[in-house]
Amino acid sequence: MSETGTAAERPGRRRGAAREKLLAAAARRFYADGVAATGIDTITAEAGVAKMSLYNNFSCKADLVMAYLDARHEEWLGLYRRRLGEAQGGRGGVLAVFDAYADHAAFAYERGFRGCGLLNAAAELPAGDEGRDVVRRHKEEVEDLLAGHLEEMLPGRPEEVRAVAEHLSFLLEGAMARAGLEGAGTRLEHARAMAADLLDRL
Repeated sequence: MSETGTAAERPGRRRGAAREKLLAAAARRFYADGVAATGIDTITAEAGVAKMSLYNNFSCKADLVMAYLDARHEEWLGLYRRRLGEAQGGRGGVLAVFDAYADHAAFAYERGFRGCGLLNAAAELPAGDEGRDVVRRHKEEVEDLLAGHLEEMLPGRPEEVRAVAEHLSFLLEGAMARAGLEGAGTRLEHARAMAADLLDRL
């Protein structure tokens, strides 16, 4: 490789590394302290990068918040896909969704588990903010995943599928809220058991 080619690649690698450090720092601080309470200086200090690095990667704090929300969504999808790989059939697929939420609760958070990071952020954003749309789409996607698994169990019964998917979605979100308030995943374990019982009675 030529000396020129090596030099040309280094800045890109530095920018990529800085972006990942900033996103990781934002994820920790936004989750632990809240979006509004976390300033740019706090994030750059925790990431160990210059403030200019933030503006080289994100146009403003709002842009960083959007990247954080997208990353949380992708993180959850990764947990779900891992669980789905171990699941069997429609019933197993539904429970994989619950298990992915429990895995999320089991992370070693700096100040303990505080519930769904996406909903926590959405609660701080004003009505009409596009970040709230990101969170809404995430929740809709989760309900659609539940519905997709339920279709395997209830073929040709689309109305029942949607009703049960909504029911399970509410169960999941309620358990997540209570688990966040209590700082533990116990409510999610209970919700999974309730979901399993409901599925067995379909």
